[in-house]
Amino acid sequence: MANIFNKKIQLHGFNNLTKTLSFNIYDICYAQTSRQRQEYIEYIDEEYNAERLTNILTEVTKIIGANILNIARQDYDPQGASVAILIAEDKDDNIKILSNAEAPGPLPESLIGHLDKSHLTIHTYPESHPDNGISTFRADIDVSTCGRISPLRALNYLIHSFESDIVTMDYRVRGFTRSIDGGKHFIDHEINSIQNFIAEDTKDRYHMIDVNIYQENIFHTKMMLKNFDLDDYLFGGSSSDLSLGQQQEITDRVRKETLEIFYGRNIPDVDD
Repeated sequence: MANIFNKKIQLHGFNNLTKTLSFNIYDICYAQTSRQRQEYIEYIDEEYNAERLTNILTEVTKIIGANILNIARQDYDPQGASVAILIAEDKDDNIKILSNAEAPGPLPESLIGHLDKSHLTIHTYPESHPDNGISTFRADIDVSTCGRISPLRALNYLIHSFESDIVTMDYRVRGFTRSIDGGKHFIDHEINSIQNFIAEDTKDRYHMIDVNIYQENIFHTKMMLKNFDLDDYLFGGSSSDLSLGQQQEITDRVRKETLEIFYGRNIPDVDD
């Protein structure tokens, strides 16, 4: 199979395969008082405002070797932000390196891509629950490319740009490109799992599972942080300020929230 992808195929026209990476991150915390919950929302809005998100997506365009055509960004009231970037192929003849190999992509110091036209979007969703003290932050990122390069090359950088408790990723190759003899090619690079594009240090930190539909070129991976330290989840407080009973109660709430998001279903309480 690898020989098929490594062999150069002479195309009829432009490679018009569409490759889309949907990347979602979740941050979970416990904010005990209404004031702490409000401060958490304000912190997230400041930490991941439209300007910061624009900088992250700008670095993604560098990684895939693209030119930015247009940027639209917006901070929302009372919370959240959105950024959309329209990009096109970089015409710099010095960018010659191109690889879609199953390996972690670079961090932003390297330029290694090539594409014709595409877009990047990001939306944030901070929220809190008034009753149980759980607050969450979700960011939805889409990187869609048309041409030779895969947005999976930006995945390593995106993961390192956020401190995430849960990450879910969907990758799909759509359409087809045609060789000069008329044959259709529905994918132009080898992929067995999104996990193969993730760096080892990340794999060591997360539990990871796949749900892949190879015949449809659809790949799904989700990750959940392995280690749990209650102090990492307390906003505006410390576990030393809590009784053992309070620590256990909050730990149960945070872990339940984490599992529900990871598995995509509500988990009933023990006494329900």
